[in-house]
Amino acid sequence: MNNKEKAFTAEQEQMARFAKALGHPVRIAILDLLASQACCYHGDMSEVIPVAKSTLSQHLSELKDAGLIQGTLTLPSIKYCINRENWNKARSMFTELFRDIEGNSYVCR
Repeated sequence: MNNKEKAFTAEQEQMARFAKALGHPVRIAILDLLASQACCYHGDMSEVIPVAKSTLSQHLSELKDAGLIQGTLTLPSIKYCINRENWNKARSMFTELFRDIEGNSYVCR
């Protein structure tokens, strides 16, 4: 490996994937909706989240690909839930990162 190539840890790659998935207001709205449900969401999210169905589908796919949500096809709809295992993993990773940054007393001026 030359000096210009950098190897990232699997944890860094995973955290970046979670961060990318969280990086859009529609995806945050989807997570807010799913978090407010007592169980998995069955129905047409486009009636609740004000975007086109195709746009919503792309955002759901991004969250699902990152592992933050899971979906099950139960025709005529899809059932969506937060993936608790990966959500807890993401929360733990970001908490640790923020704790490390907060614990660094160096101030750049």
